Amino acid sequence: MLKRENAEKLERFIEDFYQDLSKVKMDKWNYEDGCILTAAIQLYEATGKERFRDFILEYMDSYVTAEGEILHYKKEDFNLDNIAPGRAVIFAYEQTGEERYRRAMELLLSQLAEQPRIKAGNFWHKLIYPNQVWLDGLFMAQPFYAAYDTRYGGKVRYVDITDQFALVHKKMFNPEKKLYYHGYDESRSIFWADRETGCSANFWLRSIAWFLMSLVDTMEEMDSWAYDYYRQLQDIYKESIRGILDYRHPESGLFYQVVDRADIPGNYLETSGSSMTAASILKACRLKALLAEKYQPTGEAILESVIERKLQEKDGVLTLLGNCSVAGLGPQEGRRDGSVEYYLSEPVTADDRKGIAATFMAYAQYLKLQAL
Repeated sequence: MLKRENAEKLERFIEDFYQDLSKVKMDKWNYEDGCILTAAIQLYEATGKERFRDFILEYMDSYVTAEGEILHYKKEDFNLDNIAPGRAVIFAYEQTGEERYRRAMELLLSQLAEQPRIKAGNFWHKLIYPNQVWLDGLFMAQPFYAAYDTRYGGKVRYVDITDQFALVHKKMFNPEKKLYYHGYDESRSIFWADRETGCSANFWLRSIAWFLMSLVDTMEEMDSWAYDYYRQLQDIYKESIRGILDYRHPESGLFYQVVDRADIPGNYLETSGSSMTAASILKACRLKALLAEKYQPTGEAILESVIERKLQEKDGVLTLLGNCSVAGLGPQEGRRDGSVEYYLSEPVTADDRKGIAATFMAYAQYLKLQAL
């Protein structure tokens, strides 16, 4: 259980963040706000506070037109990041019954229906990244894909969903390190890809944490009858979480930006990926995908450490420190090459929305577990 003072500190941060829409973008349909909205859904489910529901609906009302078009969204980009806010579109439809939200979520589904795929079946991460699968993309697309299919799609896409996770495990998991590579190029032609495996070179924390969250979020969206599919994802998740937990920093319990390279000067304990890992553990315990008696204290300890070490207060203002601003792979030669040096060169920022959302999600899952 979290210390009372830490829970109260985080709750103050949450309450301040969701006062209005000033801390999100109103001119770009984007995955970071998608994370903030997903966190608001989980907090609303955990607390019942209308503030979180109202935040989501006000945001969606600003983006989704009466005809169901989404402002600042371009389907033709075939960018999986743009699917991430789709879970909030589903929430808005189910809360209001407004047809415009039904049309908007079907627009996003139509992107996935036409999304380019590698020959083995997985979605390309973006049109500008041909033949490439990134761990990030599983979080962006698969929970929405599963949620739509369960509620409105006839549950005919479960095979496709689980097959995409299975291929990532087959192609991108290193069984010796027990960690996942950030990216995979089926063509082996991009400069950052290993010519034999097609994988990028290193193990970036947040990419692995995206994948961990994608697994449990997708499992939660599947209908209870789909036990075989659920079990397949559960097995991948259990192996994955056991692997990354081997790399926890012994004192703080957090994880390094480049997970397995604690020996490298400049490597640091990164907030967003640590919070995402905690969120996935706590949700997996609630779903009984992990044994709560064994893993819940670990999830709580990671969250507590984030609050104590990374959520700092100065002059009455709370700030979440230690987040990697952004990281990717290519596409230009010599840029974002997947090296350790590259991952450590990206800016470390405060109050990054990905880190904030992940910490809020972890707390929402903590509250849900406490209510059981």
